[in-house]
Amino acid sequence: MLGAALIRAVREREPDAKFYGIAGPKMMAEGAESLFPMEKLSVSGYVEVVRHLPELLGIRKQLAKRFIEDRPDVFIGVDAPDFNLGLETKLRSKGIRTVHYISPSIWAWRAERIHKIKRAVDHMLAVFPFEEAIYQKAGIPVTYVGHPLADEMPLNPDRDGARSQLRLAKAGPAVAMLPGSRMKELVAHSDLMIQTARILHKERPDLRFFIPLATRETRDYFETRLYALEAHELPITILFGHARLALNAADVALVASGTATLEAALARCPMVITYRVPRLTYWLMMRKAILPYVGLPNILAGEFIVPELLQEDATPQNLAQALGNWLDNKDARAMLRERFAAMHESLARGHDERVAQALQPFLAPGGSNHANAQGNHLAALRG
Repeated sequence: MLGAALIRAVREREPDAKFYGIAGPKMMAEGAESLFPMEKLSVSGYVEVVRHLPELLGIRKQLAKRFIEDRPDVFIGVDAPDFNLGLETKLRSKGIRTVHYISPSIWAWRAERIHKIKRAVDHMLAVFPFEEAIYQKAGIPVTYVGHPLADEMPLNPDRDGARSQLRLAKAGPAVAMLPGSRMKELVAHSDLMIQTARILHKERPDLRFFIPLATRETRDYFETRLYALEAHELPITILFGHARLALNAADVALVASGTATLEAALARCPMVITYRVPRLTYWLMMRKAILPYVGLPNILAGEFIVPELLQEDATPQNLAQALGNWLDNKDARAMLRERFAAMHESLARGHDERVAQALQPFLAPGGSNHANAQGNHLAALRG
């Protein structure tokens, strides 16, 4: 999603620009060429990365060789800092200029990475307002570009329209459940969310549940778990995509930690954040943690404005209680929506234009590593 937004922004000014590297479906839909399947990089946490390390290192070595030979105008690392920063350091040492898009969360954990970032990147594109000062202090060129989701999503969500599309009564209570887009997240969260829905439905029989899933594979897996838990009679509607529609319509949401929590905030949907990872991964991550929260709405607010129930605290009973608290308190939901509205306004900064302006010096005639009659070449890596 983020890489596709960047491609569109650049192509507004440079229609002949070419992008290649590792791309997901939305980037490829914008014309990016993918040299390796994006799923190869869809691993996170210490334990999971160690298991795939030889393959990941092999891919990074092949990419470095290809880009050093091609000498693109600029390499743009999209997120995936543990993969991209090492590649950026290598390319920069060979005279290829590098941009990193989406700051690593050095303000949340592993703050020492700022030194590696300084060696790796010529310019950082930050999507959160508080990040700019961190890089300025470290002497790293930075541009705050705002978040593409904040520009893309309306400041006044059409809740009634979303409910109409989902055939929900205007006052009928509804919960959106977003277990994550990756298969490993479905494995970690599907049973948890189904069991939470069962508890809530027993207490509130008129409650409906909407589960947006990104792929056929994740949808098939979730349906399999519904039948395995004998929960297929619950009032659960599985949506193929349409996460934003579900969030606009729902009274509350249960969301796996990640960008989806920001999407829920921009949709003005009160939420409970949850996540489960292998125990060793969680222990190692918490040793490096700086902030007491992991969800983007809480990070942006600088305080707990929505509950986070992680690891052992993420039980069906606890999640059902936390969601029920939101459902029972209309005034609290209204106050939270006001906080989300202010958050939205702080992030909506004309993202595409800011990205295009920040990248223009890397694509200006005479300022590139390599150019030809067919236009500029950009190696953009999606993580």
